[in-house]
Amino acid sequence: MMFTKTADQIWDAILNNPPFVIAEAGKNFIMTVAERSVEDYLRNAKLLVDEAVAAGAHAIKFQTHTVEDEQLHIAIESPHFKGGDRYKWVTRNTLATPVEEFWKPLKQYCDQKGIIFFSTPMSRESAKKLAQLDVQLWKVGSADILDFVLLDYLRKTGKPILISSGMSTLDEVKRAVNFIKEKNDRVLVFHCVSRYPCPPESLRLGTINYLRQEFPGTPIGFSDHSIGQDGIMADLIATGLGVNAIEKHFSIGRDIYGADHKVSMTPDELEQLMKGIERMKTDAGYKTEIMSSEWAQKAQEVVVKELQNEESAFPGIFRKSLMAARDIKAGEVVTKEMLYAMRPYIFAGGMPTSHEYVLVLGKTVTKDLKKYDPITTACFE
Repeated sequence: MMFTKTADQIWDAILNNPPFVIAEAGKNFIMTVAERSVEDYLRNAKLLVDEAVAAGAHAIKFQTHTVEDEQLHIAIESPHFKGGDRYKWVTRNTLATPVEEFWKPLKQYCDQKGIIFFSTPMSRESAKKLAQLDVQLWKVGSADILDFVLLDYLRKTGKPILISSGMSTLDEVKRAVNFIKEKNDRVLVFHCVSRYPCPPESLRLGTINYLRQEFPGTPIGFSDHSIGQDGIMADLIATGLGVNAIEKHFSIGRDIYGADHKVSMTPDELEQLMKGIERMKTDAGYKTEIMSSEWAQKAQEVVVKELQNEESAFPGIFRKSLMAARDIKAGEVVTKEMLYAMRPYIFAGGMPTSHEYVLVLGKTVTKDLKKYDPITTACFE
């Protein structure tokens, strides 16, 4: 029997039976320096599904890339993946995961195994790929919370959107949430720190309650990059604080090639976490022991949302600029499909992709543009 849940059922579980635990497999189906076949990547992805199911996770999430509208052909290295050229890495992920040969059979496999499947679209075209699978839930990564080209597409689907707040200021998170809620009220905000891995002293779990105050009526989650037993403890504390969802990077091991394996929870650790969460929900004494520990008290000392110094290297590389999605002739009126939002912002040269996206729609271009030219105020003078 195939297992499926509607968007309404998933949202109800997030609101009324927390925490909703997501095994973030991301791109961890890539495990070797050398490129492999699509069949090999799919086999690895199914292995991750099997392990997530065995551990008891409620959902497994991947990441979907389309290099054409995500990453400009500029050589740049990510701070958390040394030696990995972003354009080549995104291209590899794009080619590794064709819809018919990878995403559709993977979604079907998750349905068969009884676990919710979804994926983070890293661009609007990636979201369109996932829409072909009839996914019932969206995730927006920290890097893309100001990609209004993507958010505009997602919010109009009416399906729940989970949004991470790493590498962001409180004002940036508010801008993203307010934009989504103009069309879609089903939004969850993850407390997240963009450090890989994130040490316990930087987790700032007190921010969970702070976000609750800043976003009244909005469910709050915890997207966690801490590892090992510290990571399990952090997630149990987050459970005690009443988060609606927990997201953990997930892999079969932390010594495998790739960007995220090193910050991932292993199958044994995920199983430990699921058992610990259940005990937190049913054993009041155990919950009191966890929440009264020195570890828990120190983790909650910082109660504001701010961009940490260690996160400051990420926005310039991972934020996006408005770029021409095709050749545009002088005199044409800008429509949504004429715009891409592309990394890296620091070198792309276009306008930021947040409120500027809305401002340029409907404007008349005054000079010819080639595909991938930056969209600037000079285009409309």
